[in-house]
Amino acid sequence: MKRVLVVDDDPTVSEVVSGYLDRAGFAVEVAADGPAAVARAAARPPDLVVLDLMLPGMDGLEVCRLLRERGPLPVIMLTARGDEEDRILGLEVGADDYVTKPFSPRELVLRVHSVLRRTGGGAPDPAGPPGARLRAGPLALDPHARRATRYGAELRLTIREFDLLEYFLRHPGRATSREELMHEVWGWEFGDLSTVTVHVRRLREKIEDDPAHPSLISTVWGVGYRFDAPATDGPARTTEAADDA
Repeated sequence: MKRVLVVDDDPTVSEVVSGYLDRAGFAVEVAADGPAAVARAAARPPDLVVLDLMLPGMDGLEVCRLLRERGPLPVIMLTARGDEEDRILGLEVGADDYVTKPFSPRELVLRVHSVLRRTGGGAPDPAGPPGARLRAGPLALDPHARRATRYGAELRLTIREFDLLEYFLRHPGRATSREELMHEVWGWEFGDLSTVTVHVRRLREKIEDDPAHPSLISTVWGVGYRFDAPATDGPARTTEAADDA
């Protein structure tokens, strides 16, 4: 049973969200403020955190930063604000998804399922055999271990950043729209496309030599983005995991 930590200072919201998650088969814990959330996550790490942005004492952005410092813990941010800036701030500090209040509890449960499904890996991609590791220039990615490296050093990626990088490595040289990326990587049929923009920017900061002048993830104006494998390396290669053991 997957464990979800719900962090919200509104007891009504916590009760409703917890009830829906419980009926969906999750084990639910609740924290009413930031320090309590950090302490609970440290004592018994959950599989996912549903985190309100506006919390007393320590806001959700700071809680998310502290949680992300401990490792790739999935976070869905809740915000009562509809401003794009607030949503982007949540994504910038490492949230994997967000839901704007007022929200449908059923939608939130679907988002939880979606993020956790990504965490556990989905069906094998036909672009590469099961167990294959992907390589392109300084980048290497192991889908099963959920591990990516650059020049041999491990990359600290959020779940969505990892999925985005995996998609790019599996589709080198292909111009892909933000709408298609949202469908293929997030599993959403519709949503705020700034989510894709923020994640591409964050990923560039972690894999590009010069993020201001990217050479790996190019912007294709009027279309979206394209992953350009280094010329000396050719297209992203796949190798059986056993070969690298």
